[in-house]
Amino acid sequence: MNTPRVPVFIQAEELAALRSSPKLAIADLSAAPSYAMEHIPGAVHIPAARLSMARPPVMGLLPPEEEIAEVLGEAGITPDSYVIAYDAESGLNASRFLWTLDLIGHTRFSMLDGGLRAWVNAGQETTSDEPDIVATEYRAHFRDEHRADKAWITAHLGNPDMTVLDSRTAAEYHGTDRRAARGGHIPGAINIDWSLALRGGGDLRLRASDELRALFMNAGIRPEHEIVTHCHTHLRSSHAYLVLKMLGYPRLRGYPGSWSDWGNDPNTAIE
Repeated sequence: MNTPRVPVFIQAEELAALRSSPKLAIADLSAAPSYAMEHIPGAVHIPAARLSMARPPVMGLLPPEEEIAEVLGEAGITPDSYVIAYDAESGLNASRFLWTLDLIGHTRFSMLDGGLRAWVNAGQETTSDEPDIVATEYRAHFRDEHRADKAWITAHLGNPDMTVLDSRTAAEYHGTDRRAARGGHIPGAINIDWSLALRGGGDLRLRASDELRALFMNAGIRPEHEIVTHCHTHLRSSHAYLVLKMLGYPRLRGYPGSWSDWGNDPNTAIE
């Protein structure tokens, strides 16, 4: 049986109308003190730190499949849950979580546009009460079509069908803000700071879809290409990944490790 498609981004009022829906799982990826103080009623806290691992100096790597499965099971999420994620910060932890769901083939998910701030600004209630959770057994298996690594990108450099989207700041891209052993960018990568997708002025919600489409298209990020998103640890670029998914880009990959992997390897090509 086919399951209905859900929007990649959802508004606060839409989530409020769905809160009593069966199989809905609301995931809060905020810092623990923030969750303890205030969260959406029924939301389950998922520690963002459990969604990545580090092998210094490389950060933002994927943990084992078993760890992801354990996180989901402890949160009471099942393979047919409709997961809506948010956080109380910039939305990046929630983005990384949803990219991970896409990676394991859990496609019924949405991001709360603007996060907890948008929920509160819409006049919706919050609570400090923690919900009762019935743990489940979730089996997670990574799928290669939504991730890229250093070897895959190296093998596809110069391929006109592949585009690298660098979601870091312009200073990081040009190497004036160096956060790894080497500064610069992957050859041919196109730089669009992830935050340009937001409305700005403290509003963490997305700009209008036609504005976003123009932002990416004018920079050369085209839907007929395979797009690889990266930043420094694949947090900011997870957000860019979701925005492109919302815009209908069909072939997307995220690069866990990102520049902390590429920029700390003396053998990678850099511009």
